[in-house]
Amino acid sequence: MIVLHLDISEDRTIQRVNTCSWWPNWRNNVSEYFQTCDRCKKANRATGKKFGMRIQIKEPINSWAIVHMDWVTALSPIGDRSYNEFLVLVDRYRKPPMSLPCHKDYTAMDTAIIIWSKVFSHSGLFQNIISDRDPKFTSALWRKLHNLFGTMLSFSPAYHPQTDGLEERMIQTLEDIIRIFCAYGLEFKDSYGFTHDLCTLIPALDLEYKTSIHSSTGKTPKMLEKGWNPRLSYETVKKDLVDIHPTARRFKVMLEKARHYSNRCMQDSFKYAKERWDKSHKPPNLKVGDLVLVSTLNFNNIKGPKKLKD
Repeated sequence: MIVLHLDISEDRTIQRVNTCSWWPNWRNNVSEYFQTCDRCKKANRATGKKFGMRIQIKEPINSWAIVHMDWVTALSPIGDRSYNEFLVLVDRYRKPPMSLPCHKDYTAMDTAIIIWSKVFSHSGLFQNIISDRDPKFTSALWRKLHNLFGTMLSFSPAYHPQTDGLEERMIQTLEDIIRIFCAYGLEFKDSYGFTHDLCTLIPALDLEYKTSIHSSTGKTPKMLEKGWNPRLSYETVKKDLVDIHPTARRFKVMLEKARHYSNRCMQDSFKYAKERWDKSHKPPNLKVGDLVLVSTLNFNNIKGPKKLKD
């Protein structure tokens, strides 16, 4: 009898009860039963939007005090040195990104060296680094090195990239922009004969981002850093010069095209990233101290078929 009348869903149970039984306020009783049934809550799959809106973490008071790091991976070899990964760093205070081309076989020492040579010269030592649990970031060398520097390492929990809050969205945006660059072609030639690849377009990407107004600050990252926006030479060069050197003209055109591509990619990426996240999430209706059920999808110590774990 239990198997024949298994309470699969609230609507189906109401339908079955309605055909054979009646008592005062029976619909509310059935609904209340389903809302408090421990077996149903544990067995039924969670549907609808996921709980959890983005929450900001501690805000810094200086530039490059808190830095977010992430890797853009799974890229085809790019440029003369066949780069296939990018290390993305984001300053939480002013929001400017830095994209460093790397190889997928870089070790923790290689990562520390490239940060030292490309970033520390103008940022100084970091106070806090927020990252995922990449093997390079969790290695003993990386931990000991930053322990000597007095830098705190903050790792996001497994299967929970939301720890980085709004900055995780920024890193995802940068990843999308870089991937959109790749979608235009890992390597192509323009009408002037210049060969473009992602490595040659990254400087234009960084400059375009740093001179664009950020939604959370209302200022450009360069304005917050320097107090003024840099002069973009390819916007001010006179176009009516007839005696300009052909190579200089072609180089100017290359800069203009690089900025055009980066601007287009940024607009598309911001639009789709926001739509993608907001469609699949909703704010949780929970209070501190409430008991909740935890999904066992990513638990590895539970016996039984994996298909039945979520």
